[in-house]
Amino acid sequence: MLVVERVVADEFVTTQQRTPLYDALVSYAKKDITPFDVPGHKRGIDDHPLNDTLGEMTLRMDANSMQELDLLSHPESVIKEAHRLAAQAFDADEAYFLVNGTTVGILAMILATCKQNDTILVPRNCHKSVMNGILLSGAKPVFIQPEIDEKFGIAHGISVDSAKKALVENPHAKAILVTYPTYFGAMNGLKKICELAHEQNTIVLVDSAHGAHLTVLPEALDAIKAGADLVVLSMHKTGGSLTQSSLLLQKTTLIPSNHMQKVINMLQTTSASYLLMSSLDVARKELALFGRERFEALKPVVMQAIEILEINSRYEVLKSDYVNKKFKQGYDWTKLVIRVNDLGLTGFEVYTLLKKHYGIQAELAEGYVVMCVISYKDSEQSLTKLVHALKDIEQRFAKQQPIHLPNVLNEKMNELAMTPQQASQQLHETINIYEAIGRISADSIMIYPPGIPLVIPGEVISPRVLQVYDFYSRNIGNVLVETQEKHQILVLKGDR
Repeated sequence: MLVVERVVADEFVTTQQRTPLYDALVSYAKKDITPFDVPGHKRGIDDHPLNDTLGEMTLRMDANSMQELDLLSHPESVIKEAHRLAAQAFDADEAYFLVNGTTVGILAMILATCKQNDTILVPRNCHKSVMNGILLSGAKPVFIQPEIDEKFGIAHGISVDSAKKALVENPHAKAILVTYPTYFGAMNGLKKICELAHEQNTIVLVDSAHGAHLTVLPEALDAIKAGADLVVLSMHKTGGSLTQSSLLLQKTTLIPSNHMQKVINMLQTTSASYLLMSSLDVARKELALFGRERFEALKPVVMQAIEILEINSRYEVLKSDYVNKKFKQGYDWTKLVIRVNDLGLTGFEVYTLLKKHYGIQAELAEGYVVMCVISYKDSEQSLTKLVHALKDIEQRFAKQQPIHLPNVLNEKMNELAMTPQQASQQLHETINIYEAIGRISADSIMIYPPGIPLVIPGEVISPRVLQVYDFYSRNIGNVLVETQEKHQILVLKGDR
């Protein structure tokens, strides 16, 4: 048995060392070619301004589709082989390169599985792209409330019990979408949710935008191994590829691969960036061959940094034991969620101080927390800089009394008066958002980051929506009304 396992492992390593698309692109870029095709920068010739910053080779690799480089919408050679290697690396049946980000993958998953009036179960704290996919498909969303962490002022994943309840109450649901891990790193009982869903032939879609690294993270269970049917990974977020490049993984026979490819082709550009695609090829290789070793080496460094940060301080870092004990969910330790309100500061203030005084760019802030994303490219040096900065902030800027903010988390679902698609097709009018209570929204209001909706088209605008909107717009200004200027919103005309 050990011999067989070693042979399989050796074969995996040998195979995963290949980067067929990247190699083909580099080979093309090095050739002496006079281009009479697009792109119009003509391989950066004649002293193109971008040569000085990006380098000549980058522009030479910014190529157009051609026989030797394959075609993303109908892969037959090097892209097809790169897809196969990605599928192998993530234990999937099929893998598809995405150059329009995870957003296009989420749209594709929903459109490939749901049609008009189909029921889809979704977490209330899902990403805006999920809502847009529902709008485009005409599906009817049934929302599942996530677990609310009042101490840290954030939401975690949906619980197994709440997912089970939603599945029982909606036995004909076409799909259930799960965010795994959440933006803040919580990992619910996805394996059990998959089992429950599959018992009633409900397809499991997973937004794993922040989980590309889970396949190599020690002690973590990635979405494919948990039993999901379709999974989208933002490789650029935690997998090391260039921004905007993602993967869609498929492990189901319920959706033919040619149908999945067709849906992706409808949504994705026909002028796919070879820089983005080749970065996926390289990032997959790095993650598959070296990811586990690097994360294993990094974890004790992160744990030590957390210990030093919390010594004689008023900071508290979100930890696995706490999330598991209180919410029965796992936790991804590469999400460094730091509670700061005991310093008398909001997360927004600490986020700004880190950037302004210490040159540190955190991922995001909330009322009580600031969050930093750790990748396998981090080191003792980068973590030490972060800890020293936070310690100094406590010394220089902390106040006497802790901050206690009103609970702005959505405790109650908004009433869904009609499907998002139905709402989008009605007559609209623009009004002041503070006069919109009780009206049916034709807009989405989002908090950025991470793009979680407060209200979507078809929902009745509640007092709670405006309370959260007002809090975020006053504290950080990262509230977006999809189609309108500040403090304006589209509502259904004559819905009173």
